[in-house]
Amino acid sequence: MDILTLNRLENLFFERGYGKIPSNLPEFNFYCRREVQGITVLHVIDYRQGLYISMDQYIHLKEQIETFFRDKGEREVHVMTLVLCDDTEKARRLCGGDSFCWVIDSREYRLLIHETQVADFYGWKDILEEYLFSAAREEAKAAASYAGQAKKTDWRAVSWVNAALVAVNVIIFLICTFTGDLLYNRGAFSVTALWQGEWYRLFTSMFLHWNVEHLFSNMIVLYYVGAIVERKLGALPYTALYVLSGLAGNIFSMGYELLTNAYGSSAGASGAVFGVEGALLFLVMAHRGKLESMTAGRVAFAIAFSLYCGFTSAGVNNAAHVGGVLMGFTAAAVIAASKKIQVFSNHR
Repeated sequence: MDILTLNRLENLFFERGYGKIPSNLPEFNFYCRREVQGITVLHVIDYRQGLYISMDQYIHLKEQIETFFRDKGEREVHVMTLVLCDDTEKARRLCGGDSFCWVIDSREYRLLIHETQVADFYGWKDILEEYLFSAAREEAKAAASYAGQAKKTDWRAVSWVNAALVAVNVIIFLICTFTGDLLYNRGAFSVTALWQGEWYRLFTSMFLHWNVEHLFSNMIVLYYVGAIVERKLGALPYTALYVLSGLAGNIFSMGYELLTNAYGSSAGASGAVFGVEGALLFLVMAHRGKLESMTAGRVAFAIAFSLYCGFTSAGVNNAAHVGGVLMGFTAAAVIAASKKIQVFSNHR
């Protein structure tokens, strides 16, 4: 929150009877008021936006201000320059030799007056110090309010379904460690078991993992990637996408085994997890190639690399990975279209 804006300082000057002088230089602002002794001018330089002027330019500018009023018949022209900055050393180098120049430290909300500079200018020392004190207090209140809001968890932003899916996978694995092969024998994916009517294995196998390394590799990806996808698509659509991706992975696996006559038993959430990654790829592409801290290239590379590792390793159900990622990408596109999500936007 920027308290020390030019507009707010300008309002302060207006309240004190100063009028603004039109200028073709947006970096420099001039305000004047007639006093008994003559014309007083407040010359404000906003030195926070990468502006740089030399000492010669600075002196020439002040001379131009005085010339402007003298040409209008004013004999007494008193100009005070206020340098608004967050780099006090830079400001000191600019106006250190000018007796009528004060520095306003926008970071510490201080008015800096050096020994060689005038101690006051028509009462503005007290006015500015009171203003800066109020600004500092307002900034502190704003910071405290922001910190208080930050501590409040926005439960609507929590990816509850994704967190529940991770928890369910972990809990089932822990149960498996105490029940031996019972759940694996009853729930793992098997084409021969499917032909015997145990079609539920298409679903149950998505929540079984052979070992802790297998579980960890899937859950770490699901934890981070799934949270993003759920926030973008919604809880119920995300649940459907996860389940459909897992089922598609198992169906692809069944098709591969039937084509190759290489039957086996498999388990794991990899098909569903690859589906979540496929959905993320669609969302990043739909957001013009960038979503939060991810780019389409990075997501595509991560998916391709994971598939490559699977194809070059033994004992990996690559068909499930391919089926999952294809279903996830497609499901995300369908969900986005059905919900009329404006994914093709400039907002990133």
